[in-house]
Amino acid sequence: MSKYDFVLFAAQSADFIDRLRELGLVDITVAGWEPTEQDRQLLLDIEAGNKAVDFLKAWADEPGHKESKAQPYASGAEAFAGYLRTQREAAAAKAEIARLEKAADELRPWGDFDAARTQQLAEQGIVLRYFFTQRNTYDKASAEWSEQYTLSEIARTDSTVWFIVVAAPGQEVNLDAQEMKAPQMDIREAERLAAAERAKLDALDAGFARAAASADLIAAHVAALKERLQGVQVEATARQAADGTLVIMEGWAETESSGKVDALLKEYPNVVFLKSDPTPEDNTPVKLKNGWFTRIFELVGDMYARPRYGTLDLTPFFAPFYMLFFGICLNDAGYGLILLGLGLWLLRKNRKPGMMRQAAWFATMCAAATILFGLFCGSFFGLNLKDYFPSVPFFDFQGKFFSIALAIGVVQILFGMLISICVTARTFGIRYAFGALGWFLILLACVVAGGLPMLNPAWTVPGFGTSSVAFYVVLGVGAFLMLFLNTPGRNPLVNVGSGVWNLYNNITGLLSDVLSYIRLFAIGLSGGVLALVFNSLAEGFVPEGANIAVRILIMLPILLIGHGINLFMSTISSFVHPMRLTFVEFYKNAGFEMATRNFEPLRKMEN
Repeated sequence: MSKYDFVLFAAQSADFIDRLRELGLVDITVAGWEPTEQDRQLLLDIEAGNKAVDFLKAWADEPGHKESKAQPYASGAEAFAGYLRTQREAAAAKAEIARLEKAADELRPWGDFDAARTQQLAEQGIVLRYFFTQRNTYDKASAEWSEQYTLSEIARTDSTVWFIVVAAPGQEVNLDAQEMKAPQMDIREAERLAAAERAKLDALDAGFARAAASADLIAAHVAALKERLQGVQVEATARQAADGTLVIMEGWAETESSGKVDALLKEYPNVVFLKSDPTPEDNTPVKLKNGWFTRIFELVGDMYARPRYGTLDLTPFFAPFYMLFFGICLNDAGYGLILLGLGLWLLRKNRKPGMMRQAAWFATMCAAATILFGLFCGSFFGLNLKDYFPSVPFFDFQGKFFSIALAIGVVQILFGMLISICVTARTFGIRYAFGALGWFLILLACVVAGGLPMLNPAWTVPGFGTSSVAFYVVLGVGAFLMLFLNTPGRNPLVNVGSGVWNLYNNITGLLSDVLSYIRLFAIGLSGGVLALVFNSLAEGFVPEGANIAVRILIMLPILLIGHGINLFMSTISSFVHPMRLTFVEFYKNAGFEMATRNFEPLRKMEN
């Protein structure tokens, strides 16, 4: 990145921002911007505009609206205002319909009656009180109630009875029943009013049709609002100088394209600028530059944060691990084929570059990993392929993968620590990485000498066992680096105390980090067991001796529902838990530092 400091006349700022927007290469710092009431309304209008465009596109695609044609509005602002007006009226109509339908449900037991006549009776001193209670209660107590009050049963169901009590004004009525307010209308009036509101709602389709015909105009209007918001943010955060005559702005451009920015600034009148390299104290915006494969997994990293400028982007390093972890957790070739079909369908639907195409490639890559690992373990929709192909040596996931999951965790943690050591050495010098390097050597020696033989006795490194001289030499070197050279230039005794404390924290932290990788085994096993359970359940409902047609009719619904539920839940787990291992275990050990802002240059907004 290249840093720019601009000084220009305040009267030029609006035009200068427009020129930068047309160039589309400069990110202006707007840190500390606090929106005013007017700015908040602008933000709300942008959000409402985006929702309007999405709603109108979906509305126009509905079968009953595809042939709808209407005259578009003259401008985007007019179309947006028309849409908001129609949407408010539609919302009010829907709310009134819901209220009237609820009222109709409450009025239905009372049947048809004249509300005006009821009011006339009240004026003559005859008050009707409305009650409902459980049927058993009414049948037991109605005779007793009739001795005190004049009752009339109106309606009943298997559980409830509705009745009225004729009383005098102000008379107290004590019954084991729930009294309700006197209805202001009957069922006929409620249904008539509801039908009128539905007709009003149907009539609003003409307003939506006109707004849908103007969807592109609304999108252009929203883009203009976004550009206006950019200008508001820049002008609000620019520093004032010379009694407001001058403004000072901070901007950023990619080093590769900064020559175009320089050319614009040299041609633009009355602008003074300073160009420099960013410093560690600067809040430098970040833009990732990765290859095709790594870009697919940027959406995973962006769910947490992007790396701080000047540090290492960890996306290329965690991407293969994430694919592997996803395949381990889902662990079924049949489920992988379904995800692969979904990913290929999304790729076909989303041919233009963007987030949806990136997500489609992500699903495709994870599906491929699932298919490969599922075939490796011999799992296909919960079926054990070893029963059908006994000569193929499938991997015994349930019997062997528990310890391998821990080993994978150790490998990724060590890999992250090695990355952190390299970044520290490159940034500050190798002597600042001695402490981490010592801890890394100790762990690596323990893994090679003790861990590998635990996984497989044949994986013993000649001359480097837990009782060999070379092993203890490496431990001694690592301990010396970690205890005495962890912080350059500091008192050795202080370094020893700090090293001992760090050793305690590292050991306890490493234990919890490694144990977290058991989730790979647990999630993969649980999904496989559930798939097997649904297969057994479907098989168990088939009568003995049933033919193939009966078997299909009985088993197919159970298998579709069961495997559908399992696929949905297992896919969510396979997406979330590898992400958790990446962000917590790997990022922590790799020394990840997050950025506070992304590189977002001023640019012309697309519709």
